[in-house]
Amino acid sequence: MQGSETKTAVEWLVAVAPDPDACRWEWERNPLGVALLPAGRHWDVLILPGELGQTALGVLTNLLDRPGPVLADSGEQRLGFFVPPGTASRWIATGVRGAGRGTWIVVPYPGRRTGGLHWLVVPDGSGTLTDPVLLELAMHEAAGRAAAGEEGRTP
Repeated sequence: MQGSETKTAVEWLVAVAPDPDACRWEWERNPLGVALLPAGRHWDVLILPGELGQTALGVLTNLLDRPGPVLADSGEQRLGFFVPPGTASRWIATGVRGAGRGTWIVVPYPGRRTGGLHWLVVPDGSGTLTDPVLLELAMHEAAGRAAAGEEGRTP
């Protein structure tokens, strides 16, 4: 990630903090390279199990030039898709957790590798989010692929 892209992504992310300047200052100096940011203001996060999330992300990248930001934990056991605010409170899906208004998430500094949490799709700083309808369709496609793979196996 180039310097101007990183700065734009950082500015977009810290805009949700109660004190953006203090958040940016601490985040840039935090040796862990992470910040705690409130969900539900400019974005919610839908957290999918790793395999489903990875396949859904693959489907989305085939459909779109660029999906919204996506986080992954160190083992990519969970992926967090940034979606429009309010999505988490309306989302009903088995195995999917939502972080919306009233929740906080740990976010790594864009373009900097941390010990675990990392960006699979870094925020572009323009506010691009994943459309929840497209995410749901991608999840159905991912689940269908997983089911087809299971049916093809012999015990």
